[in-house]
Amino acid sequence: MPTYDYECDSCGHEFELFQSISAPVKKKCPECSKLKLRRLFGTGGAIVFKGSGFYQTDYRSESYKQAAEKDKKPAAKKDESKASDKSKSKPKKPSSEA
Repeated sequence: MPTYDYECDSCGHEFELFQSISAPVKKKCPECSKLKLRRLFGTGGAIVFKGSGFYQTDYRSESYKQAAEKDKKPAAKKDESKASDKSKSKPKKPSSEA
């Protein structure tokens, strides 16, 4: 729920009120009880990102992603060739020494 700033045009009293978005705008001043209260335009809530990882440099560029993909492809081919070499070689049978 947002916080709204109010000011009375009659007595100049200013205050903040925590109320729902759908709640009606207050009209009666809590200090002088006159119907001269108006809601002020606020600057809005600020978004604060804390910690690392919220900088433009933390996101990878397209050239980096393309280079990473090229590096991954040869590694995958090497792994496949190693797997095929292992399947071709048959395990040696133990010799029976008696």
